[in-house]
Amino acid sequence: MTAIPDSLTQAREQFLQMVDTVRPELHRYCARLTGSVIEGEDIVQDTLAKAFYALSLSPEVPALRPWLFRIAHNTALDFMKSHGRKYTDVTDTLDETVTFEERPEPAVVRAALARFLSLPMTQRSAVILKDVLDHSLEETAETMGTTVMAVKAALVRGRAKLMEGEDTGAIDPGVRAELDRYVTLFNAKDWDGVRALIQNDCRLDLVGKSQRRGKEVGMYFGNYAKANVQLKVVRLEGQLALGAYLESSTSPAYFILLEHADGKVTNIRDFRYVTYIAKEAVYEVL
Repeated sequence: MTAIPDSLTQAREQFLQMVDTVRPELHRYCARLTGSVIEGEDIVQDTLAKAFYALSLSPEVPALRPWLFRIAHNTALDFMKSHGRKYTDVTDTLDETVTFEERPEPAVVRAALARFLSLPMTQRSAVILKDVLDHSLEETAETMGTTVMAVKAALVRGRAKLMEGEDTGAIDPGVRAELDRYVTLFNAKDWDGVRALIQNDCRLDLVGKSQRRGKEVGMYFGNYAKANVQLKVVRLEGQLALGAYLESSTSPAYFILLEHADGKVTNIRDFRYVTYIAKEAVYEVL
C-alpha cells in the first residue's frame, strides 16, 4: 500500500476510490441481511469506517473484496444482535445435507428485501452471498466462517423458506401531510418556503459525503436550486420517503428521508451520493 497521505480528507478519498467497485455489492448483501436499503447502507458506512481505520494501521492492503465482505458480515451480525426484537434469531444449526442443488430458483434471486428477514441469519447470509451475489460456495463459507457443506444445508432451507409471502405497512396521514407540503414547495422551487419548514438546528446527512447542521443546511437548498430534480412521496420499505427524479425519468435516482417535530424538519438524510440504493429499493409511488 502507498503511504497514507498527510491530509485525512485526502486519505479518505483515496480509500473510497479503492473500494468504489465493491461498495454496491456490499450494499446488496447488507440490505438483504437487514431487509432495508437504508439500514444496509448504515452497515456499509460502518464497515468502510472500520476498514479505513484498519488499513491505517497496516503496512499492506489485504485481498480487498473478501476482506471487506468479512468485515461487513461481522458488522451486520453485531447490528442485528443489538436490534434483536426487530430481527429473527441470528443463530441456526448448519448440519450437512445431500439434497443441495447448485442453481437456485429464479424467484429466490428476485425476492424482495423484506422477505429475507424470514430466514435465520445463517440461511439469510448463505442465500444472499451464493444466490444473489453469485459468490462461490468456498467464498461464501469463508465470509461466514463455516464449511462448504454447512453452507449447502443453509441454502437448501433458506431457498425453500423464501418461497413464502410478505406484507406491507400502514401510512401515517400526519407524516404524509408534512411530506406533501415539503414536496409542493420543493417542486415549485420556492426555496424561501422550503427553508421556512426547516428547524434552526436541523441536521443534514449527505450520506457518504458530508454532514451539516443549522445554518449550513441552507447551502444544501442552494445546490438544489441549480438542479433539475422533482420529488414524489413514496412508500419505501414500509415508511414514507421522498423519491428524487431527474428530468424525465420514470423511476427515482435516489431517496431522501425527512424527520419532523412540531411542523418543522429536524433531520434530512439525502442519499444522492449513493445512488446504488435506488437499484435495490422496493418502493411504491403514492
